[in-house]
Amino acid sequence: MLIFVDYEHAEMYEKPDMEWLLAARARITYRLEDLSGMPCMLVRYNRIGVDLLERLDVKAIFISGQGTDPDRYDPTETAAFEDIVRTSELPIFGFCGGWQFAATALGARLEAIDVPSAHAADEIITEWPGGRLAEFGYHPVQHVADHPLLDGLGSTSTHRHAHALHIPALPEGFTTLASTPVTPVQLAVNDDRRIVGTQFHPEYWTDEHPDGRQLIANFLRWANVL
Repeated sequence: MLIFVDYEHAEMYEKPDMEWLLAARARITYRLEDLSGMPCMLVRYNRIGVDLLERLDVKAIFISGQGTDPDRYDPTETAAFEDIVRTSELPIFGFCGGWQFAATALGARLEAIDVPSAHAADEIITEWPGGRLAEFGYHPVQHVADHPLLDGLGSTSTHRHAHALHIPALPEGFTTLASTPVTPVQLAVNDDRRIVGTQFHPEYWTDEHPDGRQLIANFLRWANVL
């Protein structure tokens, strides 16, 4: 059994026209099932606990991104999940905001991306409501180290990006595997803890951009889930 933790805040689902996000979560859950060959359960971030992981004999945890400012979350509702990230021996893969959640639980800080002037006009940069700049769209990341997670992907891979925040400095025990000029830490790994984080969204692979599928499949093999 896999667990896919929905890290989105409830208030996001109360907004008009957000049915697409719930549909996306279901689609990703099925994608994880298809890649792993085992059931995957979608669970909200404030409903997950050690007892659930043990009862379901969970083999790995995946964490979704989110569109809600992290300051909007009630610490009492995230505390149990933060403890799991800090202490669990299960493999963990965080996507975008899920990586940010795991990294900050492990002591890292979260900051707005700093867009160098040379890249401010790039098509990969967009302005979100409120004036915040974001790295957005499908574009490549540069691989900066060799690792089994990158098997079959060459020197670059292309993924969906949708983030205005990032982790500028790694938590202890992590290594950077991929980067872009705007976001130095695009893919990070802790080999001892079997924790992986991407600032991009590999779970939104497409026929045109299939590299995310390869990365997640590599994770399942590397983490001995398969």
